[in-house]
Amino acid sequence: MSSNAGEAINLDSNATTRPSAAVVAAMAGALERAWHNPSSVHRAGQEARRAVELARGELAGLIGAQARELTLHASGTESIDQAVRGVLSAARGGGGAGSGAGGGVPIVVSTRVEHAAVRELLEHLDRRGEVAVRWLAIDRAGRVDAASAAGQITPEVALVSVQWANNETGVLQPMGAVAGLVRAARLAAQSRGLAGPLLHVDGTQWVGKLPARVAGQQTPSGFSPGGASSGGVHEDDGLIECDLLSFSAHKFHGPKGVGVLWRRPGVRLVPTLIGTQELGRRGGTENVAGIVGAGVAAAEAAQWLANGAERERLGALRDGFEARLIDGCRAMGVDARVNGAGAARLWNTSNIGFARLEAEALLLAMSERGVWASAGAACSSGSLEPSPVLLAMGVEPAFAHGSVRFSLSRETTEAELAAAQGRVLGCVERVARSMPG
Repeated sequence: MSSNAGEAINLDSNATTRPSAAVVAAMAGALERAWHNPSSVHRAGQEARRAVELARGELAGLIGAQARELTLHASGTESIDQAVRGVLSAARGGGGAGSGAGGGVPIVVSTRVEHAAVRELLEHLDRRGEVAVRWLAIDRAGRVDAASAAGQITPEVALVSVQWANNETGVLQPMGAVAGLVRAARLAAQSRGLAGPLLHVDGTQWVGKLPARVAGQQTPSGFSPGGASSGGVHEDDGLIECDLLSFSAHKFHGPKGVGVLWRRPGVRLVPTLIGTQELGRRGGTENVAGIVGAGVAAAEAAQWLANGAERERLGALRDGFEARLIDGCRAMGVDARVNGAGAARLWNTSNIGFARLEAEALLLAMSERGVWASAGAACSSGSLEPSPVLLAMGVEPAFAHGSVRFSLSRETTEAELAAAQGRVLGCVERVARSMPG
């Protein structure tokens, strides 16, 4: 970082949500006092078990679930892998969801704008002939086209996996419509003696940032009564009707390395990691300190979510930041636009495409000026290729190659965004001058 950069401004997704002091203290205490194996029957082991279960309860409370319905994993990616592979293994074994038309390979429905944990997993399984994937059409904002999805989410489908909020653009999917289509397909399947599709939701970006509540009392069709007319989600309180929900603690100021999978009671999954831990659902000794920290983070997130005015305030800060950046770019002759503009988005995510500039050059220049951001998904921001998500949305290559993601946290201040704006515009001008022509 250069000497004139000033204090660093963190707008990178996986770094803005640093653990709070309370989370760090809880983890340190667990490392000192609860480092024993929680599967041991002696007193020290049971103290560790108690710490894990208290944290599980806090994580369950964040989504309005029962603690016993949660399986703790080593990451959100592992949670997603268990949901997808677990359902498909159960389908091939003759239980759980359907196994495809005519007894063929299971059919999975998803989108090209999913996080790589879903998209690349399904592409891998499809190449191996283990599943047949149907990719839903999406609009220019990256949302599922519900009208055309009806012809894809059919009774013989085993699994539908759609993210609640996009990790690169923050765009919210019409989960009510998606869940309604899954419900209709399941009811049609049951009338034919089939199991019908299950719905997995990747809630990694949503949970802890917006209210989330999984449906409570279940009907035989798998969804709760009294749902919204759209069939699956109440946006006012975050009630979602699904069968499996994945999320990760590090997205709401918890530690990295703790993922969570909620599954509706009665949903069959075959474990992908064999062992006796987690009631036989996931093998491997639990990360006690990380889980304890995740529990504290969940409690803090639940308290923060109770004040909706904070989300509105931060969303307004994000909108102002975007508007000033775009106006400043245009004043210097650089075309810039917000990817996903016009759609409902998370309050914290801003993905801006700078036409004919290279995202890597912008990120390096911004890093020198003390602004940390990312291109595409944070876990793949070292790639020189444009984001597959943006290309799937139909973003022109000239903008996709120059797209940068800025992420706020609940701790981001107006002063930080104002300072970042000036530094980013300086970097855009510098990179634009260095480009041929």
